[in-house]
Amino acid sequence: MVELISISKAIIVFKTDIDPTIEQEVRILLADFEEIDAVDFDFEDCDNILRIEAKVDISYNVIKILKAYGYYCEELP
Repeated sequence: MVELISISKAIIVFKTDIDPTIEQEVRILLADFEEIDAVDFDFEDCDNILRIEAKVDISYNVIKILKAYGYYCEELP
């Protein structure tokens, strides 16, 4: 018998004012979060989307750190 283990991840999507010129700086800030598995940006979207896959929902902490550095960041539903 094979036992399946469910691993749930939080996929969090943000509207930001981050652009390609500061992408690397933001990636460095987010690298401190051990809970984050992946970070992606969509700069072709008018909302400069930041998409994060994480082990848990860390949206509050992401918004807090990005705002502390002067970036606009709002979680999308």
